[in-house]
Amino acid sequence: MQHTSASLAINENADPTVRGDMERYFNVLAPEGAAYFQHTDEGADDMPAHIKSTLIGVSQTIPITNGHLNLGLWQGLYLCEHRDHACSRTIIVTLQGE
Repeated sequence: MQHTSASLAINENADPTVRGDMERYFNVLAPEGAAYFQHTDEGADDMPAHIKSTLIGVSQTIPITNGHLNLGLWQGLYLCEHRDHACSRTIIVTLQGE
């Protein structure tokens, strides 16, 4: 992921409430508009987005089998957007092996 305010995660993907719970949890860890943040050049969500991206990470290693992502039964790949009004995002994919 070529951005500092978004991230990539693999997590539960069968129940949509997981995504909401994850977002609420990270919003408690890095709340928008916290008085202690100095980096707010692009708004109240600026520094919290950078923190969330650092905590979750911007890359994943995913096995591919017969041309398909080989994730677990309940797993999905999340593009986690941490900005309220984000622009387009770019993901670089590197394939290794045969």
